[in-house]
Amino acid sequence: MTLAVGVTLSEFESKRLLAESGIPIPAERLVFSPKEAVLAAEELCYPVALKLCGRGIAHKTERKLVRLDLTDEDDVNTQAEDLLAQRGPGEEHAGVLVSNMIQGRRELIVGLERDLQFGPCVMLGLGGVFAEALGDVAFAVAPLAPHDADDLIDALAYAQILGRFRGEPEVDRAALGAILETLGRIGQDRPDVRSIDINPLIVSGSHPVVADALVELDANPA
Repeated sequence: MTLAVGVTLSEFESKRLLAESGIPIPAERLVFSPKEAVLAAEELCYPVALKLCGRGIAHKTERKLVRLDLTDEDDVNTQAEDLLAQRGPGEEHAGVLVSNMIQGRRELIVGLERDLQFGPCVMLGLGGVFAEALGDVAFAVAPLAPHDADDLIDALAYAQILGRFRGEPEVDRAALGAILETLGRIGQDRPDVRSIDINPLIVSGSHPVVADALVELDANPA
């Protein structure tokens, strides 16, 4: 995958980079018209989510650029048309990302940051309704071996939420650990990757799946 550096990739591009490293993402299509959005939704099967997608587009929830649980052609056509109409200056080339809905009540935040002293570090925290209330975040220096990833999960003060919780099954720790290890490996192998922000990583059943992600590339990697 050859990409220009010095930019924050779009959600679609960011997820492609993660998927190429083996991190699970939902089935999705990037389209540029309401008609294409309807065709994509029918191919993926309802319900679907729609988001305005392009480089430099962040804070989609705050800008009301996310539409969830769309269940029919009329909904998708109307919402895609509205999203495209909300493109601002510099966003003329943005499209609509159509993806399968990810069902899950637990959300995590995971990512990669580069520390001036320690180098690439992997971050794990509780997301969703727990993020602001608990502020539960832990870091580990890359690379991560399986036991390091396991220790990072256990470092969360409220790690019990990842066990059997309010009728939800225990989170697949091996799958979550593999994602954390992969982020560390990207940090080691890709000096051009300045940061990765996966928010949220939704636990669907027991399996963690990337619902949104942004990757920032460095123009002058060390």
